[in-house]
Amino acid sequence: IELKYSDQLVWLHQPHTSYTACNVEEERYSERVYTIKEGETLELQCLVTGHPRPQIRWTKTAGGASDRESSLHNETLRIENINRHQGGRYYCKAENGLGSPAIRSIRVDVYYLDDPVITIHQSVGEAKEQFYFERTVFLRCVANSNPPVHYTWRRGREVLSQGSDSGVEIYEPFFTQGETKILKLKNLRPQDYADYTCFSSVRNVCGIEDKSAHFTLSNRTAPPSIKLLLDDPLVVNPGETITLVCVASGGEPHPSLKWMRPDGQQLPKRSVVKGGTLTIPAVAIDDGGVYSCVGSNNVGNPAKKTTTILVRGLRKGRFWITPDPYHNDDNIQIGREVKISCQVEATPPEELQFSWLKNGRPLRSSERMVITHTDTDVSPGTTNLDIIDLKFTDFGTYTCVASLRNGGTPEISIDVNISSTTVPPELTIPRGRSHLITQEGDTVDLQCLVSGKPKPIILWSRVEESGVAAAAAATALMPDGSIQTESYDGILRISNVTREMSGTYRCQTSQYNGFNVKPREALIQLVVQFPPAVEPVHTEIRQALGRAFSLTCRLLRAHPARLLRYEWKLGTRLLTVGQFSDQRDDTNYHVRALNREGYGEYTCDITNEAGAGRCTFLVTGKAYPPEFYYDTYSALWQNRPRVYGFKLQWTQMEPNAVDRILAYRLGIRQMGQSRWWEQEIPMEGTIQKGELLTYNLTELIKPESYLVRLTPITRYGEGDSTERIITYSGRLSREFQCGFEDEALCLFSQDKNDVFDWTRHSAATRDTKYTPNTGPSSDHTGSKQGFYMYIETSRPRLEGDTARLLSPTFNSKSSPVSNNPTYCFAFYYHMYGKHIGALNVFLHQKGQAVTDTLVWSLTGNQGDRWCQAKVNIHPTTAFQMVIEGVRGSGIEGDIAIDDVTIEEGECKDPPPNSESLAPPSSPHIWQHCITLILALIGQQR
Repeated sequence: IELKYSDQLVWLHQPHTSYTACNVEEERYSERVYTIKEGETLELQCLVTGHPRPQIRWTKTAGGASDRESSLHNETLRIENINRHQGGRYYCKAENGLGSPAIRSIRVDVYYLDDPVITIHQSVGEAKEQFYFERTVFLRCVANSNPPVHYTWRRGREVLSQGSDSGVEIYEPFFTQGETKILKLKNLRPQDYADYTCFSSVRNVCGIEDKSAHFTLSNRTAPPSIKLLLDDPLVVNPGETITLVCVASGGEPHPSLKWMRPDGQQLPKRSVVKGGTLTIPAVAIDDGGVYSCVGSNNVGNPAKKTTTILVRGLRKGRFWITPDPYHNDDNIQIGREVKISCQVEATPPEELQFSWLKNGRPLRSSERMVITHTDTDVSPGTTNLDIIDLKFTDFGTYTCVASLRNGGTPEISIDVNISSTTVPPELTIPRGRSHLITQEGDTVDLQCLVSGKPKPIILWSRVEESGVAAAAAATALMPDGSIQTESYDGILRISNVTREMSGTYRCQTSQYNGFNVKPREALIQLVVQFPPAVEPVHTEIRQALGRAFSLTCRLLRAHPARLLRYEWKLGTRLLTVGQFSDQRDDTNYHVRALNREGYGEYTCDITNEAGAGRCTFLVTGKAYPPEFYYDTYSALWQNRPRVYGFKLQWTQMEPNAVDRILAYRLGIRQMGQSRWWEQEIPMEGTIQKGELLTYNLTELIKPESYLVRLTPITRYGEGDSTERIITYSGRLSREFQCGFEDEALCLFSQDKNDVFDWTRHSAATRDTKYTPNTGPSSDHTGSKQGFYMYIETSRPRLEGDTARLLSPTFNSKSSPVSNNPTYCFAFYYHMYGKHIGALNVFLHQKGQAVTDTLVWSLTGNQGDRWCQAKVNIHPTTAFQMVIEGVRGSGIEGDIAIDDVTIEEGECKDPPPNSESLAPPSSPHIWQHCITLILALIGQQR
């Protein structure tokens, strides 16, 4: 892989405001910062070069919405209405599989300024003399901002500053790092009762204007106090409309009031807030809880009052039967004791009341039937009926009735039947159902048979395998995500079973709605089988005829993982079968020498009881697609007035993977038409990876665009095609660039009338054995693999010999306003050695008469560094740039050039003393030297 294909990545930035502070700027040579005002649109454009065309990925250090991927050549990251939380470091990463990825980053600072808030705090402290009290008031101003805010205070029209008034101190508390500014009024005086204004400023950065807050301090200024005009707690019935009233009872200025719930809970959606009044229509049980009214006037601490709303209701009626606790027998027997318990959750709990019925008739407490109630303040309300010395006449239906003293909600009745058939529960697993085997995706029923009267609720849960860490116990959830699942029929149905649901399940009786005895339980083992998971699922392999290759299908997981078989096929033809050993997790198929019948789709099926996993390999001899070389600018030549030509350039992806490419089929059609013209481009010899191929397209009609399709052809047949659009531009592109990285030299050519030619080279390949003290040690970017052009001054060159390099021909862009457009011609030069001659630049125009105008010239040793030259040119017709190197007095006189650009408009960023750098023959020329160290730093960035 030649490093000339490595990605080169630069930033383009477009400020969105006219303020100079909102620009990309350099910091510490290595960090670029883009500042933008909150609410504006951020656009970061990453201009990437490289071949093949790189993939671009945007990421951000702190996450957010900027993580996106695109294959566009010029990728723009756009964030509309940016907020402060979207600031941070953004990375653009480009990679094309050749060399290392190119990465550039930029820090985005979002600038903002919130409205300042003034808060007042008062301190009363005892002085040393103890004869009087010093009353001190603090005015604190707070505003969130970026960059840090600057505060100023004004009393009336008087600007306050530290030391301007002995009774005033202004300071920034250390712990807030300059985010607040406090004005301290010591031992209040009459003149301190006044209007105060706090101004916050970020010094008009990004056009953010100053903001201010006002406060009037008087002898009536006081912190807020509030009161609630309602009962606490407020007990209401479901469906009623309730109104909570909060009023300010003191405070200057008058406090503002708001209602809130704890822990960030939202107020009920139906609620209406008007000032300090909160109205909740048709209150529901879920609306119960704590409500707080908060009053604030920025003086002292906010005032807060809290009340509780209790919505009457009864929930969760349950019962259980406790056999005689004094005998080791869970059955109910005549002559023994039995207890019936009934539990209900009530709001408010103190209004809960119970009554008991036997066979529908009221039952009162007696010596043999004792009714008791638990304390509702300690636990949910529970009532117990103890039947002592059970008799046959005690059999019957007992009803526990729960209600609220003040009504408002229906009562709950729970029937418990006590008879000779009342027996404790038993659990069993149906025969053959304690070990279930199912397959992934099926529906399976886990069943526990429960007997007993009354029939209890069954609780299902999962059992952790032995040896599993306790921390993993929290993950042993039921398929629905809960810790326990209730079942009234003893069946747990699991739909769409997955492999994660394998394991041991426990069913057990609940004491609720049943007997209060030791829970009965049983275990069921669930085994979920799933077919083998394999890799690769699908892959394409391109192979030349006569070569050997291997296909590997790898087993990732399967259950059961024994008795695994594999079967290889080519199409429908069986190739081989076998069985996996315990030591292998893959199977291979070898082809010793590929023939034409060996092309096709190979499959490997790995099977177990649950099914099969398939690896698929498509073996083909098709050539990979060619990749058009986009990074060479499409300079045009106009030898005839109505047609134009284009130099098509491409490389071949993986040319050595398949048989030698014999030719390319070139298809071309004019955009908007359907007819294709086709021809073959024969290829001699073997194409190397990364080799730049070229073909000249001619007779293209101005100003039409064309769709070009290129298809490689081997003895296997046609390969994959690639298409691109050729667009005509009758004028010079906005910017022409050439770094001499490709052998086509961006259509630069050697002047046939000079003495010798410029040479394309890189520092990594150039031999400096005989001239070690001359020429560059890298290209202008600091890369030893990067290419540049230079003149070789060793023998047989003589003093005064010239080498002239001609640019492509460009059309001058004229307009009705000006017939003399301006372009900026720029390039980097390296002139190091004691025998340096001269470097000249000419403007070659092809009007009615051909003219060469010297626009730039420099002679002599300029040091071992790359410098940049910029010159404004004013062509009036089609033109070329001519770069002429003149040999000096000896062999240590190599001159190099690199990274030539031509751009519309005046040259930008001239150095301060640009006029003094201009040679006499060209008053509008400057040279801007950039040291190699800075170039290297820029390359690392």
